[in-house]
Amino acid sequence: MTHDVTVDLGDRSYPIRIGSGILDTLGDACKAAGLTGRCLIVSDENVAPLYADTVFQTLEKAGFDPVLEVLPAGEPTKCQAQLMNLYAKAAETRLDRKCFMVALGGGVIGDLTGFAAASWLRGIQFVQVPTSLLAMVDSSVGGKTGINIPAGKNLVGAFHQPELVMVDLDTLKTLPERELAAGMSEVVKYGVIWDEELFQSLEAGSTGGQSFFQCSEKNRGADSGCLGKIISKCCEIKAEVVRQDEREGGLRGILNFGHTLGHAIENAAGYGEYLHGEAVAIGMVYAARLSVALKGLLVEESDRIENLLAALALPVAAPGPQGLRRGRLAWSDLRAAMAVDKKTVGGLPKFVLADRIGHVDFGCEVPEELMEEVWNGIGQ
Repeated sequence: MTHDVTVDLGDRSYPIRIGSGILDTLGDACKAAGLTGRCLIVSDENVAPLYADTVFQTLEKAGFDPVLEVLPAGEPTKCQAQLMNLYAKAAETRLDRKCFMVALGGGVIGDLTGFAAASWLRGIQFVQVPTSLLAMVDSSVGGKTGINIPAGKNLVGAFHQPELVMVDLDTLKTLPERELAAGMSEVVKYGVIWDEELFQSLEAGSTGGQSFFQCSEKNRGADSGCLGKIISKCCEIKAEVVRQDEREGGLRGILNFGHTLGHAIENAAGYGEYLHGEAVAIGMVYAARLSVALKGLLVEESDRIENLLAALALPVAAPGPQGLRRGRLAWSDLRAAMAVDKKTVGGLPKFVLADRIGHVDFGCEVPEELMEEVWNGIGQ
């Protein structure tokens, strides 16, 4: 059984197909979407051994001419050098404007492949096949593509919508626990910014530091109901926000809750030290505390956000959980990283802040001294 969510963008609308065991229907779905010809499948060294054969075969069976490119796994892959590698592969494969790319993997592969597709021949079609929870609920939907550069995260990129997003819940069965927890960070975000009922349901399922979303491997498919409904809900929220504001001219800014500091943490710590969702979790705690000071968010609600993140095995302070960087990140490094973030205007970072769980404002300014004071209060 599948559930489809439509991203309604007029003649550029596309479906998000969510279900268990649907990866082998990708070829037919691509054909139904009107795609033709050769395609470049881009994956990484972790995902390709698990799912590339299935994707290759379903595309070939549907009449496409697929070629596979496997990149190193991890955030450092989302860079200019790997983008150049994809251009070289596209040239070698003779991808023309009637061809397309397939992003098979997590957010790194999706963002990188999407940007390659957006810029190759000034834009060819592409398909998102997310295999991480974070990519399923967030980065594969909405058309944001890009790479990181030393100055900051996602500073180079383009808006380029996919033709199709294919979410096979069974791919979560092979997702490491740390990656699953990182994806839950973005799920919590949707509860804070849009849907109080979703937030409450997450709280109800989280007891004793163990969430029912941190399922055993055998229960991560749609049949268990463990994640399927939550992923569908998050996609529905993201689709509605993108429908109203495709290019982040206003409302779409709410999706950056926790990301202003989160991106700075990723940059200052070194890409790959923190998973994106881990850095965003710390950023959400930070944003919640700023919200108490500036937006009237109740201390009790700020505590609820922090407690839920902690119960989902996410870091709520730097340096974070065991195994991550132990030295405390310096505020001066974080502030320098925020100065070049794409949400910064005139050198002043803009934040998404909440007045209550389920509602936020975007583009909020925060006094310099308060920014540093709240950071110094985290993890003390």
